[in-house]
Amino acid sequence: MRTIAQINEKIQDQKAVVWTVEELKAQVAEKGVSQAAKEVDVVTTGTFEPMEASGAMINLGHTDPPINLRQCWLDSVPAYTGLGAVDLYLGATASPDYTSSGETTELETRFGVSHKERGGGNIIQNLIAGEPVQLKAIGQVSDCYPRASFQTTLTRETVNQFYLYNPRNLYQNFIVGVNAGDRVLHTYLGPLHPNLGNAVYSSPGAIAPLFNDPKLQLIGIGTRVFLGGGVGYIAAEGTQHFPKQRRLENQTPIGPAATLTLVGNAKEMSPRWVRGCYFKNYGPSLMLGVGIPLPMLNEEAVANCAVRDEDIVAPIVDFSIPRRVRPTFGLVNYAQLKSGTIKIEGETVRTAPLASIARSREVAQLLKEQILAGKFPLAEPIAPLPMDRAFLPQDRWGSQFALD
Repeated sequence: MRTIAQINEKIQDQKAVVWTVEELKAQVAEKGVSQAAKEVDVVTTGTFEPMEASGAMINLGHTDPPINLRQCWLDSVPAYTGLGAVDLYLGATASPDYTSSGETTELETRFGVSHKERGGGNIIQNLIAGEPVQLKAIGQVSDCYPRASFQTTLTRETVNQFYLYNPRNLYQNFIVGVNAGDRVLHTYLGPLHPNLGNAVYSSPGAIAPLFNDPKLQLIGIGTRVFLGGGVGYIAAEGTQHFPKQRRLENQTPIGPAATLTLVGNAKEMSPRWVRGCYFKNYGPSLMLGVGIPLPMLNEEAVANCAVRDEDIVAPIVDFSIPRRVRPTFGLVNYAQLKSGTIKIEGETVRTAPLASIARSREVAQLLKEQILAGKFPLAEPIAPLPMDRAFLPQDRWGSQFALD
């Protein structure tokens, strides 16, 4: 029907027809796939959810005399320094490493939260917001880099580069967590109450980006995306990318499947869409807003975007069994999850989303507005994402060893 180049011409002329993914689903229900496909050029999707496999690359610029960073802390959160002399990577889940009670007290007073609840995601959010962050560094002394230590205050304006490099974002689907045990479990889904006291699901369901392109035919390496309030790109398949997951007849996966590596300039992002968070007794993470514009190239693309919450499912996983492969209570569709309760072995269990459905919709709407204004052209992928990756566990290769 149309090409990305043709769609971009319409975007440039501000004549493109752009619908959010919920608008597309409503239009298909009213008019059918064929008529909707004749009208729409782009469909916008979005999500706002924790994405802990995220982080920031930062280049400080050289000091005088120069330093070769080998240990580094930002507001007492350690960053990885095994890169170039003044390059560092701050992971979203990095936990604080406080060197003195005085520093702990000062930071708790400054931010009004326990020092244990501030991790890498919080530091990334602060930098994006333009707030100052204290840096302490230890160097490896050599003829090239004679300086042994360095301390300063950083902002996003005082570093050369500051960009998000997220090795695993946007799971195509995920799980529903429950707890059939007899005590509260603190997990990456939040607290799971005993005796099937609650069920937590991560994905926002049928509005999530990759549910609407199940075979990854509309996106690829180089696709431009809404990332954290700024512009980002798909850099590669994500870690744990598992497109060979079992799928329903509509090609949507029944559990965790495809993932993406995303990169974007954090200096152009907003703290509204990049927010540090903390899961009690689990650790820090990062809430991230991501939206993908999907070009409606043909009727198949429109039909895939018409998928509804009742058409997609996720496995109910019991976290009380501490194994990589946990028992499940079967599959449940997202319409049931969003209703607020589900049935598990005859019992009614309360449900709650980890993603913000309202913020996910807002991402899709913001992206629509940017495209309509001619400010967000689509990018042609330079290579496809692989669809043949298997999942390789480690338990068959190694064994447990004792720690002193």
